Amino acid sequence: MNSRSIVSIADYSRERIQKLLERAARFEQQPNQRLLEGKVVATLFFEPSTRTRLSFETAANRLGARVIGFTDPKVTSSSKGETLKDTIKMVSNYADLIVMRHKLEGAALYASEVTDVPIINAGDGSNLHPSQTMLDLYSIWKTQGRLDDLNIYMVGDLKYGRTVHSLLMSMRKYNPTFHFIAPKELEMPEEYKLYCQKEDIRYVEQTDFTEDTIADADILYMTRVQRERFTDLMEYERVKDAYILRADMLGKCRENMRILHPLPRVNEITQDVDDSPHAYYFQQAQNGLYAREALICEALNIDF
Repeated sequence: MNSRSIVSIADYSRERIQKLLERAARFEQQPNQRLLEGKVVATLFFEPSTRTRLSFETAANRLGARVIGFTDPKVTSSSKGETLKDTIKMVSNYADLIVMRHKLEGAALYASEVTDVPIINAGDGSNLHPSQTMLDLYSIWKTQGRLDDLNIYMVGDLKYGRTVHSLLMSMRKYNPTFHFIAPKELEMPEEYKLYCQKEDIRYVEQTDFTEDTIADADILYMTRVQRERFTDLMEYERVKDAYILRADMLGKCRENMRILHPLPRVNEITQDVDDSPHAYYFQQAQNGLYAREALICEALNIDF
């Protein structure tokens, strides 16, 4: 196992997170740095992805690395029955770093245990998504000027949403107050509520989503109801339109409030919100490039 693998950032110290934030800020100023000349980065995406895969590959290219990999497991030997262990050990022969997305929870941790090549978790099922969390933290830090003492409202699919799970755990050292807004079917899983209790993280659960509900938010984190996570499509149909953010709901919001979304969106944010000064989700996606450059360098122990 390589100790520089990034499976979760839940246990990162404030100092380590701050170092990554400052490194991402330097990459934002100078994204093209030939720090990985001669390195090969493998991107193994066993699940569909647009932003995560493209931003990781762009980050690796801007850092001077070569990129290999796949976006469809059907064209790999896993479709013939090759185990994840064998795939990882095989790719480890070719690459200096593996970025992996997989449908199974814990897959990234398992991969990190069977190879000496560092693994970056690009999402494992409904579990964690540390690179998204890093760009979320960078977006919050940029827009709020701090990470401490914020009111963070998480809305929508809190059951399957790995991005909200990762963000919740990464904020434990910053004294946040979370508001979990979800229908009963998609509420925050018990294990994460227990985590909040254990770490003395304040949280409130509610089901209403109105102009008044979100008036005190510093960060409004919207999520997509993920059809691919449902085994019962009738249940999906019942909850898919539970919460829709419209521009006319922003009248009472704090001036500093910013709307984040890991994307893609379906209909949970109407397009008239895009023109609001509170909307930040497209800039948030752009921040992913700089955050992932920082994470790649962290995993390869390269300073900048």
